[in-house]
Amino acid sequence: MDKSKQLQNKVRSYLASVSFMDSQVGRVLDALKESGLEDDTIIVCWSDHGYHLGEKEITGKNTLWDPTTRVPLMFAGPGISKGARCGRPAELLDIYPTLADLCGFKSVPEEIEGLSLVPQLKDAKAPRSRPAMTSHGPGNDSVRTETHRYIRYADGSEELYDMRKDPHEFKNLASDPKTKKLRKKLAAYFPKNPAKPVEGSNARLIERKKDGSVYWQNTLIEKDAKIPKYE
Repeated sequence: MDKSKQLQNKVRSYLASVSFMDSQVGRVLDALKESGLEDDTIIVCWSDHGYHLGEKEITGKNTLWDPTTRVPLMFAGPGISKGARCGRPAELLDIYPTLADLCGFKSVPEEIEGLSLVPQLKDAKAPRSRPAMTSHGPGNDSVRTETHRYIRYADGSEELYDMRKDPHEFKNLASDPKTKKLRKKLAAYFPKNPAKPVEGSNARLIERKKDGSVYWQNTLIEKDAKIPKYE
């Protein structure tokens, strides 16, 4: 089977999965209505990751680009504006403090890193105090604002995209001196003390050691080495 047919099958399979999931959500909503709890229930629907369907010649997840990091996040229920759509970048870490806020809890534990989205659920144009962060292994981080995505990898390489002009992330602006100030501003959101990998874990893991050396899956990457393939 040629690659174009393989990709078509992947897209069909993905769309079939989405259709199936949609029908299951419908069953849950019907059950809530029949139970009489519809007006007293907060509903949240989200996905844990996105998925490349051929974009950048990738099928799958495990990137820091929009196809992988952008997911649906929908709220419905008491205290939530109906039919509103908000374009502010958010994180899945925001779900817990948002639910706590909607339920009237006065505080959440200090170690919770998410922000309540209630201001945006009440007014889609309400400002947010910070952009959205995504990390994929120590030192591989991405910041997403409403206008830009900035990525910095463990080997020190960078990517910067203007999402307004380049929504598919093809034109890397990180080498443009004019973007230095913006990159510095966005880099301030990167984790200062990222958690260490689980002992014995090396799958899809790139690390930058204190001496500046870079390892992929516990294997040293020489300075001029080709990018290793994941087995």
